[in-house]
Amino acid sequence: MTATVPILVIFGTRPEAIKLFPVVNALKSDPRFACTVCVSAQHREMLDQVLDIAGIEPDHDLDVMKPDQSLDELTARLLVGLGKVMDEVQPARVIVQGDTATAMCGALAAYYRKVPVDHVEAGLRSGNIYHPWPEEINRKIIGSMASLHFAPTETSAGALKAENIDPSRIHITGNTVIDALQWVAGRIAQDGSLAAGLSDLEKRFAGKRVIGVTSHRRENFGDGMDNIAAAIRRIAARDDVAVIFPVHLNPNVRKVMNAALEGLDNVALIEPLDYPHFARLIGLAEIMLTDSGGVQEEAPALGKPVLVMRETTERPEGIAAGTAKLVGTDAEVIVTEISTLLDDKAAYEKMARAHNPFGDGTAARQIVELLANETGHQA
Repeated sequence: MTATVPILVIFGTRPEAIKLFPVVNALKSDPRFACTVCVSAQHREMLDQVLDIAGIEPDHDLDVMKPDQSLDELTARLLVGLGKVMDEVQPARVIVQGDTATAMCGALAAYYRKVPVDHVEAGLRSGNIYHPWPEEINRKIIGSMASLHFAPTETSAGALKAENIDPSRIHITGNTVIDALQWVAGRIAQDGSLAAGLSDLEKRFAGKRVIGVTSHRRENFGDGMDNIAAAIRRIAARDDVAVIFPVHLNPNVRKVMNAALEGLDNVALIEPLDYPHFARLIGLAEIMLTDSGGVQEEAPALGKPVLVMRETTERPEGIAAGTAKLVGTDAEVIVTEISTLLDDKAAYEKMARAHNPFGDGTAARQIVELLANETGHQA
């Protein structure tokens, strides 16, 4: 057998951490690999919460974020910082996930050193370079350099083939977010205290139909956030509804939501949740209202319809399967679509029972075996 393969795994945000901790843990438990973890801390508090629950201690922490930092400055700091880590670690391969600035800069720094970079959650495309922004371009950049493309679905694999990616380099694995969700649900089942922080809200809203909300997309800043807040305010006026909204730390979100929704009896504006509590929120919710990408995958795994407050999605599989629906940021449309799900049982059941197209929870194991095959460590 050839020597142990040094792998550098790079991530910086909460969603990346959720989707990569199953891969990191699988690599660390496999003697064929030596796994080094570098975090950028593009999300500081939210990242650390996931690291804690997953039991991951980063080997390198760049801690790159500054208040009101421009994308230019962030990108420059990431590229230089990640390059220095690679020069120290000398990895044989680099793994990035998704579409963040951290992932894009990690891929570019690896390319500059002629180190193969492997892309988890490859092939997602919305077809619009400004929705989501800047994520759509980030993932296209990564895709142009990646050695192995771990596509979550047939649709994402097809998008890569349409961009003339060698089909032999594309592998459909499912999405690692399902691995993570199954893992954390199992942990909560064993130890309910991991998600006990929502107990007071469960009591407060007993008998009400909970709508879980997340919103943070840059393209929704401004009028979009105002419209989302207005829609939530109208929906919360229903006596049978309660809204639980972990409010993103970005002031472009907080200022709007606090001004419009603070003090409403049926709305709980709470701090961002750690991963076990967020999984619990999805379990409590009847509907998830979001502009997030990951929620479009997670909620259907628990049988919860997703209304997506965006004009486009790089996860069209959910739309096609019927687990998710695009509603944009028009307040009237959002209110109408939520009301339909609340008042039309057949419409609700159609979404809740639709097949989740994003995987079976074995993605991380598949990725490790594909890496083993690529590096001459076939079982």
